[in-house]
Amino acid sequence: MTISHLYDIDAIRAQFPALKAGSAHFDGPGGTQIPQSVIDAMVDALSDPLCNRGDSTAGERNAESIVVEARRAMGDFLGADPRGVVFGRSSTQLLYDHARTLAKTWSPGDEVVVTRLDHEGNIRSWIQAAEAAGVTVRWADFDAATGELTPDHIAAVLSDRTRLVAVTAASNLIGTRPDVAAISRLVHDAGALLHVDAAQLSAHALVDFDALGADSLSCSAYKFLGPHLGILAGRPDLLETLRPDKLLASTDSVPERFELGILPYGVLAGVRATVDFWAGLGALREGEAPRRDRLASALSAVEDHEDRLRLYLERGLAAFDAVTVHSRAASRTPTLLLTFEGHDPREVHRHLAARGVDTGFGTFYSADAARHLGLGEEGGVRVGLAPYTSEEDVDRLLEGIEDFLAVGTRARRTPAVRL
Repeated sequence: MTISHLYDIDAIRAQFPALKAGSAHFDGPGGTQIPQSVIDAMVDALSDPLCNRGDSTAGERNAESIVVEARRAMGDFLGADPRGVVFGRSSTQLLYDHARTLAKTWSPGDEVVVTRLDHEGNIRSWIQAAEAAGVTVRWADFDAATGELTPDHIAAVLSDRTRLVAVTAASNLIGTRPDVAAISRLVHDAGALLHVDAAQLSAHALVDFDALGADSLSCSAYKFLGPHLGILAGRPDLLETLRPDKLLASTDSVPERFELGILPYGVLAGVRATVDFWAGLGALREGEAPRRDRLASALSAVEDHEDRLRLYLERGLAAFDAVTVHSRAASRTPTLLLTFEGHDPREVHRHLAARGVDTGFGTFYSADAARHLGLGEEGGVRVGLAPYTSEEDVDRLLEGIEDFLAVGTRARRTPAVRL
C-alpha cells in the first residue's frame, strides 16, 4: 500500500539529520525534529558579524536584516501583518506578558473566558491575570464524548462584560480543531477580544490570522520544525493601545516594545529558514509564486499526507480491543490520545521507547481536558504525526503496540510460582 502518492517522503526525511538515529518519532506535538537547512541557517548567522541592530556596522546591519526577515517570514506563515509579530523565549512567556498587559485595561466585574480543552499556557496565564485585576473567569466546557468544542459552548458563557476569550485552534491533547472563525464572530459581537493558541495547528495546517478572526495569536517554532522560540502575532492597531512593562530606555515602537532585551539572532535566522523549508514542500517552487502561496500549497500537501497516515493508523488501532482512541472530533489534527485497558501509560511509553518508537505519556499541560475526559491525572499515550512520518513508522508503532499487548497478556496469564 502506497500512502504518500506525490508526496516524496523519502526526500523529505533525508533533510532531517535526527532521523538517522533510527527512531520513529511520534512525539511531534511536544516538539518536532529540525531540518538541516534550518541548522545551517543558524550556524551561518552566528558565523557572521553580529551586534545590536543598526545600520552603521556589518554586525548591526546583519542583526537588523535577520529580525526584519524573520518578521516577514512569520507574517507569511501566519497570514498576519509583520508589524504585529512579536518574538519571545516561549509562547508561554509571551502569553503571560500579553495577559498581564491586557489586564491593565480590565476592571472589577469584567469577565474572561477560558476553555477546558486548552493547554494550560492559554488558561493559567489568563486566570492569574484576571485574579490580579479582580476579574471573573468563566469556563467553557467541551463535549467529552465527541471531543468537540463548539460555538455554542462559548456562547453559553459570553456576556456583555466579557473582555477576552482564549481558545485553542487545535487541542494538544486530542487534536480537536474548533470552528474558531465562528467562535470569533460570537466573541466580537459580544464586544470582546479573541486570543487563539495556534501552537498545534501551525504544525499541520495553514494558519490564517484574519480568517480565524483573531485579535492575537500565539505559537512556538519548535512545534513546526523550527528552533525553540515563541511567537505572538497581534493586530498592530491593538498592540499600539497596549502599554507593557518595559525598560525606559528601550524603544516604544510596535512590535519592539513587547520584546524584552536583545533578540536571539541565530534562532531568528532559523525561524526564517523554517518558513522557507515549509514553503518548499508543496507543488509551487521557489520563485514561481509569493511565499504565502507556496506555503498554502505545502500545507495542503502535508495535510493530505498526514490525513492518509492518520486513517491508516486509526484502522490499525481499531484491531486492538484493549486500546481506546480519545481523539474523535470531526475536524482534528493527526494527534491521537490512547489509553490501554489495565495498563499505566508509562508502561506503554517505555515499551515503545525500547523499540525505538518515541511517543509521550501524561496530560501534556492539559490536565483540565484530561479530567473532563475522565482520565484523571494519568492521561494517556499521545501519538502525533509530522511531515516526516512515514508508513513504515506507523507500522513500527502498530507492531510495538501489538507486542506490548501480547506481552501484557502473557504476563497476566502466567501462574504464580508455588514455594
